[in-house]
Amino acid sequence: MKPNSITLAPLDAQARKSIEPVICYPTNRLPRPDLSKYAALRDDLKLIETVTIPPRDAATWEVPAGHFCRLVCSDGSQVGDLNLFNLRDINERFYSGKTRALNGTHVGRGDQLFSNFPYLRPIATITHDTLDWYGFDEFGGSVHDVIGTRCDPYTHNLLSNGGQYHYCCHSNLTRALAKKTGLPLNEAEIHVHDVLNVFMCTGFTRDSGEYFMKASPVRPGDYLEFFAEIDLLGCMSACPGGDCSAEHSSNSAACYPLVVEIYRAKNLPEGWEQPSVNGYDRTHGM
Repeated sequence: MKPNSITLAPLDAQARKSIEPVICYPTNRLPRPDLSKYAALRDDLKLIETVTIPPRDAATWEVPAGHFCRLVCSDGSQVGDLNLFNLRDINERFYSGKTRALNGTHVGRGDQLFSNFPYLRPIATITHDTLDWYGFDEFGGSVHDVIGTRCDPYTHNLLSNGGQYHYCCHSNLTRALAKKTGLPLNEAEIHVHDVLNVFMCTGFTRDSGEYFMKASPVRPGDYLEFFAEIDLLGCMSACPGGDCSAEHSSNSAACYPLVVEIYRAKNLPEGWEQPSVNGYDRTHGM
């Protein structure tokens, strides 16, 4: 809601505003991974594949269940827009909205990424984050958000009075997914979904609640690492906004490649099993 209200506040307005909030999904009821079991494997990982994502473009890769994946800032400050799919069925994909509801606006070590309905299960567990030092800044900004959608040519068209720009993250992801799956562009596009904004520094303004971005604090060598809970197909765009300090969907921003590294551990985490598809019976009261 915008602050320029025209409605007269009720006499008890302050009392209503002072009511303490209630957490929608108490995390003490959410099954959490035992990070020590993942950490026990991290000192003896074997790099088995490296994928480079060119600036203003996207690429895909596969992560077998039980493997680790690192998303690496390799050259210069650069953010990435990440999609994740079930490698065996791309109808199951990362669900940023429910991940946000269960973890918060920004994710980090120990958080799990959940898939969409009707599957709703953890498909990846974040096991390391070299930007965890950042926390939340004085503006309410933090990194690795699940609140933004992705830069796209449709919003650009609206805001630029009909402009056509083809290297937004949405288009980059669409091209890469179409190439990987063999689907026509218009069919692949349907599967492209709201992203995990890797390395991007974002938040909401405290006065108007507007979504903001600021220069990413990421440095070459920083990475976000996750463990694949199921066989995953990854797809990530190296955003045309570079570090997103000024704008996105831009041909003028300094942009750099991103690197994806896939690692195999000698063992699986102790007692680990692939998460089952959600147990709801889907009768919906009928």
